[in-house]
Amino acid sequence: MKYNPYNQQGDYAHYTVKKEQPLLGFLLETVEQSRNKIKLTLQGRGVRVDRKTVTQFDFLLKPGMKVAVSRTKRNQTQFKSRWLKIVYEDRWIIVIEKNIGILSMAAGHSSLNVKTVLDDYFKKSHQKCTAHVVHRLDRDTSGLMVYAKDIETEQVLEHNWHDIVFDRRYVAVVSGEMKDDSGTVANWLKDNKAYVTYSSPVDNGGKYAVTHFKVLQRTTDHTLAEFKLETGRKNQIRVHTADMGHPVCGDVKYGNGDNPLHRLCLHAYMLCMVHPVTRERMEFETPIPASFRSLFK
Repeated sequence: MKYNPYNQQGDYAHYTVKKEQPLLGFLLETVEQSRNKIKLTLQGRGVRVDRKTVTQFDFLLKPGMKVAVSRTKRNQTQFKSRWLKIVYEDRWIIVIEKNIGILSMAAGHSSLNVKTVLDDYFKKSHQKCTAHVVHRLDRDTSGLMVYAKDIETEQVLEHNWHDIVFDRRYVAVVSGEMKDDSGTVANWLKDNKAYVTYSSPVDNGGKYAVTHFKVLQRTTDHTLAEFKLETGRKNQIRVHTADMGHPVCGDVKYGNGDNPLHRLCLHAYMLCMVHPVTRERMEFETPIPASFRSLFK
């Protein structure tokens, strides 16, 4: 049977859009449910458009788009945590959006971490699985992450990560006004004995790192930029932006003290991958944090 990426935590009804119209209007015309029930399904992340979860009632649909609507009451509204949201789940993987202030995995006996939160959720929802870490975000970086739900899937992801993940992008508020609209930073990154990553224009025995950037908005004080990783090295964006003279705002290790939002202003907002088991192409995207945008109004 061909894997259906819409089948996350229950059955979905599938529809093809025939005319351009707002999502809520389409659902009211198409789905045999009350207006309140449809709104609750939207708010509960139970509607997907072309494989992406959509919660905006005024999202504009166009002919040919595919809409999937959850037919079960068991969806992400059952899972509530101040630390993370479930974006997608099936029998092999779970994709989450992590908030700042929580580690990706345990670093101490009682440290707060995503793996523990997910394992507790699996236990309460009677799933016989555990969360397996395949990549990490710093405690104070927010955004998209994928965890495997069994060791076999974890091994596939770990050993084929660069073939499976074909696009990862971050957005950051950096200090100062970046002059170039786009560009690339490439050098070698290596940790010193104090666990600080430093860069070198020549091979220093570290790992070669390439980051592409594009400016989205700017003022004389700050720049909102997108960063696309060609390689995924430790602290790559934080070091490369510091190399450019525009460190990520709120970065206590590589920054310059500029911290307008009282957080590390780095968010992993896009994750595009081939499913490790079914080989379906999957694209996940979260909105740029509103607090980031607020600096550029």
